[in-house]
Amino acid sequence: MFRFRTSTALPIMMLFWLALGAVAWSQPGMAGPKIEYKAVPETDGVHPGQQLRVAVAFQLEPGWHVNSNKPLDAFTIPTELKLDEAPGLAPAKTVYPKHTVLKLSFSPDPLAVYEQQFAVGLVISVAEAAELKTHVLKGRLHYQACNDKQCAPPADLAFEIAVPVVEASRPVLAQEPFKALAAQIPWEAGEETPGKAPAKAGEAPTAASGDWRQLAGGFAEKGRLSGYANVKGFLAFLDQTENGLPEHANTLAGKSIWLVLGLVLGGGLLLNLTPCVLPLIPITIAVIGAGAKAGSRARGFALGGAYGLGISLVYGSLGLVVVLGLSQAFGAINATIWFNAGIAVLFFLLGLAMFEVINIDFSRFQAKVGIRRNEQGRLAVAFVMGAISALLAGACVAPVVIYTILYAQDQFAKGQVLALLLPFLLGVGMAIPWPFAGAGLSFLPKPGGWMVRLKQAFGLFIIVFALYYGHLAYGLFSDRYLVDRKAVEASAVEEGGWLTSLEEGLKQAQAEKKPILIDFWATWCKNCLVMNKSTLKDAAVQERLQGYVKVKYQAEDPATAPVKDVWTHFGLLGLPTYIVLSPSGA
Repeated sequence: MFRFRTSTALPIMMLFWLALGAVAWSQPGMAGPKIEYKAVPETDGVHPGQQLRVAVAFQLEPGWHVNSNKPLDAFTIPTELKLDEAPGLAPAKTVYPKHTVLKLSFSPDPLAVYEQQFAVGLVISVAEAAELKTHVLKGRLHYQACNDKQCAPPADLAFEIAVPVVEASRPVLAQEPFKALAAQIPWEAGEETPGKAPAKAGEAPTAASGDWRQLAGGFAEKGRLSGYANVKGFLAFLDQTENGLPEHANTLAGKSIWLVLGLVLGGGLLLNLTPCVLPLIPITIAVIGAGAKAGSRARGFALGGAYGLGISLVYGSLGLVVVLGLSQAFGAINATIWFNAGIAVLFFLLGLAMFEVINIDFSRFQAKVGIRRNEQGRLAVAFVMGAISALLAGACVAPVVIYTILYAQDQFAKGQVLALLLPFLLGVGMAIPWPFAGAGLSFLPKPGGWMVRLKQAFGLFIIVFALYYGHLAYGLFSDRYLVDRKAVEASAVEEGGWLTSLEEGLKQAQAEKKPILIDFWATWCKNCLVMNKSTLKDAAVQERLQGYVKVKYQAEDPATAPVKDVWTHFGLLGLPTYIVLSPSGA
């Protein structure tokens, strides 16, 4: 048996933060080779009403390359150049270079790539009424870089293009550096860039010109469903929406609010009976100067209460930081392989500790920070000791705390504000016995041999949770890397008359005076794919949706436009999310 003993406490809760840090590191744009760019226009100016060719050259570190804009397989993330809108300017054509076919050591199949140096061509149209000045056109290159041994996560490189618009009487001069770059770009084979003609300077966009925001302003939200729902739950959501009832009225995930709050409070109380906490209660009472050392039952009660308050506030604050701090990103983070795998490994290690394969002991550290010379104790010391004990929770407590915070985050993402109380109530439940113990009122069971079996049972329970998160991680890995992404995307809209354009759906709903159901989904969202294959394919659901205009909006990358704008406008917290809008006056 392998045993690992710490001389001080092992900060289990800090492992949770490390798991979140690993997730953040795994997100697109956090790693990879350095890439530089240079935007070179064909001439030193352009006249209103004309077009300007621009070559945007990119250079990677030696040994690296990026995927082509048209990969040879469905698993590869393509390189894509996107431009933001700017008054008076509009992209007319995007021209990608010819790719090179490589066969790398880690891939049995050939890959279409752009090597260390490559250039993308742009044709920019200038409006007749464009302002005479140097315009700055902003854009991004979405790419994934690889070398012969590994691939970096997908990333975005922001760049700017200076477009000097000059009066028609002024001659423009050719830029010499443009010629060398232009020779690498097959201008005749370029792709027409979808979009509208350049707007006049100062001209406000209209709904007819492709602005979904103005169209959305003519609708009122009638209902919202966040997260997975089976057929019964989805039909209930439609009933509530059509009858004007709030979603999950007085419930948390379909359960009574008071039942959930009571279960969490009771769960916190029961944590004191776990083999990691119960044997340490007499030691803790002695360290904080409570019990007989307090001088009176009232003072002991106050010292125990201060200790319990420290526990409650730490868990409540930790919950608020995680829930509110990650609310915008939790849908994406919770659906990552690394997050679920990290939680699985953490829970597995904690489960091993219950079987004493790994020994986690924080009593020595607690004794060291206690002020044992203070016979009567101090409230501030007791409070600080409670806060420290909460942060250095034992192996029995940490899984429950982590799971409660994750559950609270999930429910908050679904619109349940009361979920913010759950971590705090868990701490309150754990704190309840301490004032009475501090006053010398002992009513907790005595440690004994029965705790060995309890410890093993608790360890088995934790390992089951580890297997559950491991299963989620494997499922996400399978969906992302072992499934044809294009087939997944096609299957999401192949049946049932779903539209993929948000603008087109809003226009149709407005014209037909029908409510519109928007399904926000992504290929990385496992629940989205499951609901598409099950709930949304159900005959009863399809019949109910016949009176709706149905749109599937693929919110694949919430960090970049235009998805970022849609995500913010509709206040999305995670995927899947289903929103029902009704035309004003309908």
